[in-house]
Amino acid sequence: MIAVALDPAAMPLAVAGRGPAALRRFFALRDGGAQDLHLFSDLPDGLDEAGAALRPALPARADLARLRALWIVGLPDDKATDLAVRARAESVLVNVEDRPALCDFHSVAEVRRGDLLLTVSTGGASPGLAARIRARLAAEFGPEWAEHVALLRGRRTAWRRQGLEVAAETDALLRANGWLA
Repeated sequence: MIAVALDPAAMPLAVAGRGPAALRRFFALRDGGAQDLHLFSDLPDGLDEAGAALRPALPARADLARLRALWIVGLPDDKATDLAVRARAESVLVNVEDRPALCDFHSVAEVRRGDLLLTVSTGGASPGLAARIRARLAAEFGPEWAEHVALLRGRRTAWRRQGLEVAAETDALLRANGWLA
């Protein structure tokens, strides 16, 4: 596995699927900053919370052609496999939840604290383990870390303008505040 952090504002993404799991994935992507995001479903009942982003059908070829990544959630194996094949034919990266053999990439378990993003992956081997490690990280890095990172962002800019060594200044600020003690 190769870990990367994608800027979701830079690429069109979509979820295709059914039920609460598809809606959860949709909201997780939106919470991560995805703006050009759609939720496609051949059974859209109960997915109204997606609002105008909801498309009441699975993606057609033209829909797939504009995407860069597609999460497939809650579809029967035959539909998920067919959609994954069609998406790849359009050079779209595919993740089929709970079916590692059909995936080009795996979604990570994540903790978001403002600009701080902590992630855990088992490469699809044990999502349950990843969830438990995520819970530990969430407990250790509470909501206050959003403010810590925002402060560090501002200080980093100032330190660079002053010609200071950013890594050393970061370490000193972390020590002075006991943030990683």
